[in-house]
Amino acid sequence: MSTNSVYSIRIDSRVRKMIDELDDPSWQDEVRAFIERLAREKRKAQLLERARKLHKEMEEGLPAAGIIREDRDAR
Repeated sequence: MSTNSVYSIRIDSRVRKMIDELDDPSWQDEVRAFIERLAREKRKAQLLERARKLHKEMEEGLPAAGIIREDRDAR
């Protein structure tokens, strides 16, 4: 069972010709690594934006210092 899938893109024929002329067998690995890194970065940015939005929507609670003081005084 394979965990890979195919994602096809179109590139300019001039770029394809340059790639073919370079005769570098690691193109697939490099492109795959770049896409993975880019997807991870974009996912992180998306999650961070969602967290910031949730943080803005949250109501302000009690100050932490007051809660800690109350807990210490109760001992």
